[in-house]
Amino acid sequence: MAAPDLLQRAVTRLAAIQRNDEDLERIRAAETAYMTSITSGDFQAMTEPNKALHMEISRAGKNPCLTGYYEKLLGEGQRLSHLYFDFIISAASTDGMGRDHAEIVEAIAARDADAAEKAAHEHTMLFQRRFLDFMQQNLTSRMKIS
Repeated sequence: MAAPDLLQRAVTRLAAIQRNDEDLERIRAAETAYMTSITSGDFQAMTEPNKALHMEISRAGKNPCLTGYYEKLLGEGQRLSHLYFDFIISAASTDGMGRDHAEIVEAIAARDADAAEKAAHEHTMLFQRRFLDFMQQNLTSRMKIS
């Protein structure tokens, strides 16, 4: 998880520093699309708007090299997300979902690079914790062997 964490922190920090008003509009529109996907109830479909939001943030940082690497890592994360989104949703309500994105977006809007980087790190750690929780569940514990 070191590479995704480092890249997410870097592109988010850069977005807070480099973004212009048009970038912020695109980021906010992508955040709205992501939040709409949460309320739709189609949790597998949440991965596309999630990736789109993170890509808008990365593009706002104005570093195409980092954006290219970040896009590859987001693709890998997207594949992992498909494995465990149902687990996340069954384990918790959707009430708080998206709050971590909102913190990132607001830090970028405020041009607070430190807060943006911190929120990006916390977002990566949340992803990691959720995935590890999924991997540690015992899917066979309810099976009866006679």
